[in-house]
Amino acid sequence: MPRFTIHPDIALARTPHTDLYTDPHLFEITKEKLFAPSWQFIGDTGLVPEPGDAYPFTLLEKFLDEPLVLVRDEKGTLRLLSNVCTHRGNIVVNEPCRLPHLRCRYHGRLFHLDGVFRSMPEFREVLDFPAPADNLHQLPLARWGNWLFTSLGEHPHDHDWAELTRRMSWLPLETFVYHPEYTRDFIVDAHWALYCENYLEGFHIPFVHAGLNTVIDYGNYTTELFHHSSLQLGIAKDDENCFALPPDSPDYGKKVAAYYFFIFPNMMFNFYPWGLSVNIVRPLSPTKTKVSFLTYICDKSTFNTGAGSGLDTVEMEDEAVVQAVQKGVRSRFYSHGRYSVTREQGTHHFHQILAELIG
Repeated sequence: MPRFTIHPDIALARTPHTDLYTDPHLFEITKEKLFAPSWQFIGDTGLVPEPGDAYPFTLLEKFLDEPLVLVRDEKGTLRLLSNVCTHRGNIVVNEPCRLPHLRCRYHGRLFHLDGVFRSMPEFREVLDFPAPADNLHQLPLARWGNWLFTSLGEHPHDHDWAELTRRMSWLPLETFVYHPEYTRDFIVDAHWALYCENYLEGFHIPFVHAGLNTVIDYGNYTTELFHHSSLQLGIAKDDENCFALPPDSPDYGKKVAAYYFFIFPNMMFNFYPWGLSVNIVRPLSPTKTKVSFLTYICDKSTFNTGAGSGLDTVEMEDEAVVQAVQKGVRSRFYSHGRYSVTREQGTHHFHQILAELIG
């Protein structure tokens, strides 16, 4: 059996060969096969609130390392552009600012806020100029609520925003406010896929998360699979710290304490009654990963309660086991594992997508 063929029947399937977590060549392959064509989180519309605002950033720094700039043009339209000058490759916008146009500081090339070439000094004698290639490349921009996403792929992978929107349509997303003071970055000494696999199953909750286990009803913990995403539904043990679900919610009547949405390959949207924790997994090397927790609050009176409390502690507990697994998969006595049919559907689904895209 090829090492990245995952049997569709979870009862027969074996986990990927440990090369996935240890081979530097495979780590490089995932850049173009998994991450570049996938949708990646940028931030929210508050990054560029007014016409003329520009916000430069690097998409998946130290991995994809693509310099981009988010711009709100004169008409208020959001645009995402390459932040690399089409003359000599200089970075165009170096810091968040408000400006009437985009100007490269190296040789003065100007672009309109929509990325279209405007002018260039000392280029009067250049033939067949300007051409379309002299415009800044414009990237796709997807929006869910106030959150923005993009992809570097010419044909981006399918996404499941429609499923998230349907499931959470009753939530007033416009009331969610970003709180940078609660935002955290964590460096995990493990392969990015191991971190995602751990997130995608609640199997470990009774063994690893003592605090969370007192709040979540493990017996009623469920996983739902979609095309390139999944949902884990955390049911509360009591009536406190639950969502007040409206009758039109698909989950009306359930004591939902948390919605854990995963969007392949590396985005997690964790909804709690107090708001949302967005977790972005950023690969750094085959054995190092950066995980960012971005906090959006809609009800501060319930912040840090229920399943959404002590998230830093939960993260430390997860890191400890994931880092131990990274050590373990290097063993000469381990190559594959098997799946729990009732508890590891999300991880099996994740591995199927990996196998399909890596080949």
